[in-house]
Amino acid sequence: MRVTRRRMRVGVGLLVTAALGLTGCDSAAPEAAAPSPSASPTPSRNFTAGAKGVGDAYFPSYGNGGYDVGRYTVKVRYDPAKDTLSGTTTVRATATADLSTFNLDLAGLTVTSVTVDGAPATHTRDANELVVKPAAGLISGNGFVAEIAYEGKPKPLKNEVLGDGGFLHTADGAIALGQPESASTWFPVNDHPSDKAAYDFEITVPDGLTAVSNGVPGGKASKDGWTTWTWSEKSPMASYLSTLVIGKFRITTAVHRGKPVYSAVAIAAKGAADSSIAETTKVADYLETVFGPYPFDAYGGVVVSDDRIRYALETQSRPVYSDSFFRQGENTEVVAHELAHQWFGDSVTLAKWEDIWLNEGFATYAEWLWAERTRKYTAEQAFDVRYARVPAQVWKTPPGKPGVKNLFSESVYQRGGMTLHALRVAVGDKAFFEIVRTWAAEKRNATATTAEFVALAERISGKKLDALFDAWLYGTKKPPTPKRL
Repeated sequence: MRVTRRRMRVGVGLLVTAALGLTGCDSAAPEAAAPSPSASPTPSRNFTAGAKGVGDAYFPSYGNGGYDVGRYTVKVRYDPAKDTLSGTTTVRATATADLSTFNLDLAGLTVTSVTVDGAPATHTRDANELVVKPAAGLISGNGFVAEIAYEGKPKPLKNEVLGDGGFLHTADGAIALGQPESASTWFPVNDHPSDKAAYDFEITVPDGLTAVSNGVPGGKASKDGWTTWTWSEKSPMASYLSTLVIGKFRITTAVHRGKPVYSAVAIAAKGAADSSIAETTKVADYLETVFGPYPFDAYGGVVVSDDRIRYALETQSRPVYSDSFFRQGENTEVVAHELAHQWFGDSVTLAKWEDIWLNEGFATYAEWLWAERTRKYTAEQAFDVRYARVPAQVWKTPPGKPGVKNLFSESVYQRGGMTLHALRVAVGDKAFFEIVRTWAAEKRNATATTAEFVALAERISGKKLDALFDAWLYGTKKPPTPKRL
């Protein structure tokens, strides 16, 4: 994610380095096993309630325990004139414990019915938790299918520290977007990146509006004044990377290397948004030479024009950008940042939010590499300027353990990028780029931790790197200038 200024996310800043003219920008998912008849509880099994959080130290209530989702099928109808949404979401999952109940995250909307494996299930609400009690216990290792129908007026999730995220009603439609959470404002979900899944979307809106989401476009069909748009993301996706954007757009479609390219720019967007987004495949092709094969089945981008959104987010296969990035002219650095996330953040996803630098450090460094490619400045120059000029708070905030309040701080972005450059200096270019490509390949479609990255870097470089990572990721003082080990 990149933001345009200190707004929306507290503590997120952009380093503008006038001396150099550097301006900041910020195998398919497995299907759940076929549903097996759920066995009635017996004395030999101890069916218990699934946890209502995955235990993330930063966000203990995010996500849910006791099951692993393979695929979501989300079917929603949204009426902008009334700001009402109705939908049915099918969750195909596998129990990872013997469950008497399980939870889904759902904010605000009213549930009208729930079935599990075709049988009616009891459901209750506990704030933003939907608690489902199947007719019979779910056996660990068995697949199950839950279908939830719901309706209401969707609203964003309030967060005074990190900024609001989720479903926003707009002048001509809606935008569902946000990090670290947003999906639960428009469909029931296991809302933590540790449980990635495939997604199918069917979005019905009034004729004349476009509904854009993730993945491969499946076409549209109209009936009785409504148009249904279909999208499919078969690669595993973290829930916060899902998006829904409804409105009036300038649409561009193409095919690149056999994959569809679908980009949508809001009619109200001004500046160089169209020409910047048109560079998507060019930037992606360059990043392939650095990171390895592009990890998804579609390309594209969405540009929105809404003052509540002054950031760009790496929504999978189709990043969403605020038009504020492009009002002063073409800006492909932000495109490079969000496209780099397709490898680092989307394909390789953090297992816990503490490791956010694995997303933002790589994306920031990709900006520097793209600037070098376009002959604006080198990655070394970008590092040197930041090393000399970042605010003192950057050195006091460890990017490897920033804390919730600093999750999107300048340290995570700028010091995260500097950490990678320090690694590059220490191990040399050959080993560094092998580390980067191997990380993207070995962790493709999976989740990852900082400890795993450090272990990989040491394995490939053959060097002991504890001191380097301790200083750059966890220290609270400015590290010494990096040197070749």
